[in-house]
Amino acid sequence: MQPRPFKVLGIQQIAIGALSKDNLKRLWVDALGLELTGTFQSERENVDEDILAMGKGPFKVEVDLMQPIDPDKKPAVHATALNHVGLWIDDLPKAVEWLAAQGVRFAPGGIRKGAAGYDITFLHPKANDEFPIAGEGVLIELVQAPPEVIAALG
Repeated sequence: MQPRPFKVLGIQQIAIGALSKDNLKRLWVDALGLELTGTFQSERENVDEDILAMGKGPFKVEVDLMQPIDPDKKPAVHATALNHVGLWIDDLPKAVEWLAAQGVRFAPGGIRKGAAGYDITFLHPKANDEFPIAGEGVLIELVQAPPEVIAALG
């Protein structure tokens, strides 16, 4: 492989899916005490999510509790309990370009704004003949780290 022109700085988020967020909130908010910092809904991504936080500053990690808007549509955010893991990336466009050249498969949608306002893209959970490297069953979100995270973790 060629030299990697980007760094993975840390975990940005974990996303957990269920048919209903109620039981998830009882654990993550009521029992564990994570703070609700926002909500997000997207018909296109078939998701209704609560955004929680633990930690502070560049060490803050999101925990997204997700339920489908329509359980019969795709993507099925509830079908896998641990829906995806988000990774802070210091240079998202370079990472996408380099990873694609190495044969990594990306999910449709390209780089776009995510629920928390950062630029994101997803690595596909399944490889194919054209792109033989993938998440092996795990959806992985690459998240453009803001300058303060790059300074603290880079």
